[in-house]
Amino acid sequence: MCTNFKHQPAKDGTVCVGRTMEFPDVMPWHLGVVGTDEPGRSQASDHAKTWTPKYGVVGMGAFEPYWLADGMNTAGLSGHLLYMPNHATYATANLDGSDIGILEGLAFVLGTCATTEEAEAALATCNFVDFTPKQCPVALPLHMVLHDRNRCIVAEFHPEGMKVLDNPVQVATNAPYLDWHLTNVANYLSLSAENPAPVNIGGTTFAPSGQGQGFRGLPADENSPSRFLRVLADVRFSEQPKDERTALMDTVRILHGFDLVPGTVMEQTPGGLMPLLTMWSTVANLTGRKYLYNTIDDPLWYSIDLDTTDFGKSRLVEFTTDGTFTSISV
Repeated sequence: MCTNFKHQPAKDGTVCVGRTMEFPDVMPWHLGVVGTDEPGRSQASDHAKTWTPKYGVVGMGAFEPYWLADGMNTAGLSGHLLYMPNHATYATANLDGSDIGILEGLAFVLGTCATTEEAEAALATCNFVDFTPKQCPVALPLHMVLHDRNRCIVAEFHPEGMKVLDNPVQVATNAPYLDWHLTNVANYLSLSAENPAPVNIGGTTFAPSGQGQGFRGLPADENSPSRFLRVLADVRFSEQPKDERTALMDTVRILHGFDLVPGTVMEQTPGGLMPLLTMWSTVANLTGRKYLYNTIDDPLWYSIDLDTTDFGKSRLVEFTTDGTFTSISV
């Protein structure tokens, strides 16, 4: 389970992209810093893809710095891998230098592309194969969502091959494919930020019992179609932020509306039945070139300035974490 969205631009031009990661607690998540110091090389086949990175990348990774599930580069392009059970059919290896795994694919695209247009062209050079690192305890049926300041595209892996689609609503969750979610939006056109008007029946007036009834009918469960509609409603009806700080705060508010309470969603894993947890959430400030994160063990948010990050060496970095609620005297 994952939820991804682009907030509407602030009045000062700030553009923020938010994302949650709901997953069993089976991965050793770290910050991944992918530098520009050495060529990228896929491990997906005996003759896999190589590339020369132009942009530094910061993101959420595990096992290796360039195995990323989420990230942002120094050009202001963000990328996000979201779970797609039963809706990710990878290709067989071509052994011609185009083979690449989905985790490596994010490092390739973010390392070489500045815009979604460049990313779309780069994706066309890839043959995404079913490469799951041996360290990873679960399968990786995923799709890739990419945002720049103005556009969002989604790379899906259909039985007939990869499809790269424009995403006009600029929100994403999980299965099924994007075209199904967009069709489903038409079933919820009556949603409104305003309360419905009172209705008179037989001389009696019936009025809303409180504020918020304009959202009656909005699904509240954690299923992917329901979260797609919820986050779309949040983004569509939110006020335009006035500046960078407001945009960041409003993006964080939306994200925390999707935090899972441990035990409320369970998933069968190779290790048995486990709760899905909001392991981490991120905000990619595309215009300010800052990458923010929040983890399950810490209520605080941390901000990484890509302009001052050392991209001379790829590395995994432990999360900065206090792990406690700060006590103050008043």
